[in-house]
Amino acid sequence: MTGRPMATPGVSVGDVLGLIRADAVATRSDIARQTGLSRTAVTLRVEQLLALGLATERAEGASTGGRPPSRLRFAPNAGVVLAASVGASRTQVAVCDLAGEVLAQNEFPVPIDSDASAALGAAADHLDRLLMDRPTTPVYGVGVGVPSPVDTASGHGLSPAALDETAFSHLFRDRFNAPVRVDTDVNVLALAEHARRPEVNDLLLLKASTGLGVGIIAGGRLQRGAWGAAGEIGHIKVSGGAGRSCRCGDTDCLETVAAGWALLDRFTALGRTTSGLPALADLAATGDPDALRLVRDAGRSIGEVMAAAVNLLNPAAIIVRGDLSRAFTPLAAGLREQIYRHSSALNTRALHIEPANPDAPTGIQACAAMILDEVLEPAAINARLASTA
Repeated sequence: MTGRPMATPGVSVGDVLGLIRADAVATRSDIARQTGLSRTAVTLRVEQLLALGLATERAEGASTGGRPPSRLRFAPNAGVVLAASVGASRTQVAVCDLAGEVLAQNEFPVPIDSDASAALGAAADHLDRLLMDRPTTPVYGVGVGVPSPVDTASGHGLSPAALDETAFSHLFRDRFNAPVRVDTDVNVLALAEHARRPEVNDLLLLKASTGLGVGIIAGGRLQRGAWGAAGEIGHIKVSGGAGRSCRCGDTDCLETVAAGWALLDRFTALGRTTSGLPALADLAATGDPDALRLVRDAGRSIGEVMAAAVNLLNPAAIIVRGDLSRAFTPLAAGLREQIYRHSSALNTRALHIEPANPDAPTGIQACAAMILDEVLEPAAINARLASTA
């Protein structure tokens, strides 16, 4: 059958906004052709988007008789989303527009003895201060990445030491009166990486920083596991732990030999000092013998654990992020040595181990993208429209 498609009453205001955001339509006539909606229905939906401030319509181009054509565009300045990338040693926060562009941001250290509630409270305080310059701009949502497992259904964090719940999402929802989405930091980064390369349906995002974790994309979908703890490689027991205590309260975890905090402790034990993990990684990258050995050994320890993941999941790529990726060459040398030694040839024959591209989303950009996917989906836009009626 050819000709105009059947009218589709189910095409909502939110669906029309999705078409505009994707640049799939430029005019009201385009919308009618794409959706089969009548002229009256198109007009109603466009006028509702204009009233919400989520779209603009301006005359562009020369007229060929009658009114000049008017082009519809998404209006990212209609509101903002807040992003907080909470790390074990530092936190980044930002206010972003509805296209994910950072409008204002800040970074601050996380005290080593800070608990989850204190770290998240500090992030919320910093976001409040960033919003002072935009007191009337609506906050559409808050995206938060945290360095621990998360029950995404409830928005509660799960401590690796015990299943003690911290109400991550409630803290931000109560403060900003907006939808909140919280996930493990490596999951947020893995989703962002997969969005950049959607053709790669199986990849592992290794974050090697103060802590260690892996975000798993398998079959094109993020794998969180039964309790949100998939990818917690930092707390797998290793033979080289030598009884060392981990931050989680257990002993002999991978983190005790390969995480950033453990490397800094060992660097200090050598009589050396540095300002922090980024500086240690930079020393390794420039050939400092002590730092180089520590980072390469960390790569070997991580690689031995990652080899099991490679055999189990058969990823096409392992993307390395985090402060230790600043010394990617020695870190990757250790990773490759153990992965290729302990994984099957079938699983490694086309495996790519690489750092994130320089233009890869930062933690806060990934958090912003995560919440934007939720608050700009059709159902969310339709609900916002209903609340203003």
